[in-house]
Amino acid sequence: MASDQLWRFALRCYAQPGVEQACLRLQAEGANVCLLLCGAWLESRQVPVDADRLHALNECGGRWQSEVVEPLRALRQCWRSAARTDADLDTLREGVKSLELTAERVLLERLEILAGPWAAQPPAAGWLEALWPSADPDQLQSLAIIRAGAHQAQLAGEV
Repeated sequence: MASDQLWRFALRCYAQPGVEQACLRLQAEGANVCLLLCGAWLESRQVPVDADRLHALNECGGRWQSEVVEPLRALRQCWRSAARTDADLDTLREGVKSLELTAERVLLERLEILAGPWAAQPPAAGWLEALWPSADPDQLQSLAIIRAGAHQAQLAGEV
């Protein structure tokens, strides 16, 4: 069984005040939230950013995100309105939601397998901006919220 260190970190981080909303805002703009949570995890472990690592993460996370996670999310969102009045469809929608979450967990496991062995070399930061480069103040604020949540998640459990 794969390690679930990144998964547990992601859950702790996502549960921090404001992080869920920040992630959903960035996701609506096209961000891969699993990659951002992995970047926050790498920052918390003081793993430095470099072009090869960034490319490897994007390769690992991009295809799974576009071929597995996003189609499940699109189906779930497509059914949102109709599921309010159709109990059978609502049950199916909840099943798709569960599959989407499982797909995100698999993605985080794959990212951990790739990035887990990368050594710390303090100081190291900048993963979030490297994974989601933006000059938009609202997006930068969302990244700052995720970073603060990651710090709290690190304090809440082992990283």
